[in-house]
Amino acid sequence: MYGNRSEDPDASDRPSLPDRRFAALRGCERLLSGVRPQSIRERLADLAGTLPGAAPGPHGAADLDGRPDQYGDGVVRTLERRVAELLGTEDAAFFPTGTMAQQIALRIHAEAAGPRTVVTHPLAHTDRHERHVLAVLSGLRSLWPTTAPRQPTAEELRALDEPYAALSLELPLRDAGFVLPGWAELVELAAVVRGEHGAALHLDGARIWESAVALGRPLPEVAGLADSVYVSFYKTLGGISGAALAGPGGFVRTARAWRHRYGGQLYQQWPFALAALAGLERELPRLAGYVAHAGTVAGALARAFAAVPGARVHPAPPHTHQFQLWLPYPAGELEEAGLGLAEETGIGLFGAWRECGPPGLSMTEVTVAAAALDWTGADVAVAAAAFLDRLPADRS
Repeated sequence: MYGNRSEDPDASDRPSLPDRRFAALRGCERLLSGVRPQSIRERLADLAGTLPGAAPGPHGAADLDGRPDQYGDGVVRTLERRVAELLGTEDAAFFPTGTMAQQIALRIHAEAAGPRTVVTHPLAHTDRHERHVLAVLSGLRSLWPTTAPRQPTAEELRALDEPYAALSLELPLRDAGFVLPGWAELVELAAVVRGEHGAALHLDGARIWESAVALGRPLPEVAGLADSVYVSFYKTLGGISGAALAGPGGFVRTARAWRHRYGGQLYQQWPFALAALAGLERELPRLAGYVAHAGTVAGALARAFAAVPGARVHPAPPHTHQFQLWLPYPAGELEEAGLGLAEETGIGLFGAWRECGPPGLSMTEVTVAAAALDWTGADVAVAAAAFLDRLPADRS
């Protein structure tokens, strides 16, 4: 009847899954994972109301009555100095994306050392989510000391039988479950790379902010183990977008030159910089509470789903304020159960679900942030039971 059109003439009027999830979670009274989504208008109002005062310290705060930045001066430079101050490095450079920042960092290390090989992990962002950019744009080859879903060990690095320019270490390793090495393990890894092998250590520190909390060490001590550090401004800090590379002054100067070559020298970036400064002021003091409370939430979820075959919280306990939850249902059924619960009761438990592991299992990433701090273990149990009630009882 409808020719090549959908059999359902009203299908095009239905919201997409991201739009439906946005509306459902934005309308929730309580959220367990993540932060409440904001509309564009709400985001602009929040940004305008947060500053000035977002960058305390010797470099001053952002001046909202001053002119916008031009090619990285003004508020962008304020942000760069603030990041360098926090990490204890000589300098830092703002980048529009982490993908650009990291490939430039590893390119610089490779060109300084000679070998076109860098040690990475197959689950790291550089290898899994960046369309082979290291090889395609920089001519670099990845060498894996392990394919196990965990951080590499010092002995695995010592066993490598070819030279390499740098080790890129993701803290935490997100796709393995936001897993971290222990502090002693991290120190030993750095000693092997820099001392024994004469290579550079680059930290993929998109989530270094909470990693330092979980490791029980100040940010400068963690960053001080490495030759370069990448940080993200939106993953934990709630910024709009953007990243930074931090390290010695000469390294950062070279990174800025490559940033220009790669098209990252944008005319104005003040919205990203202001949001990042606000996030640094607002979220850094809260992270210890997030990391501590993640153990409570993860334990409650593990108990709530204990009777479900194959259900698992990983890692247990969480290493940071983020962890994985695996359940034996198709992702679509889990999405529908969660959205239905949010729309009808105002309780939002989880974000998106993915079928990315063993057959029959789906996974969601749980992020314990400010909205979750007032959830008790009993609250989690009641909400999880309501979520389970919306799933098919008989899987046979």
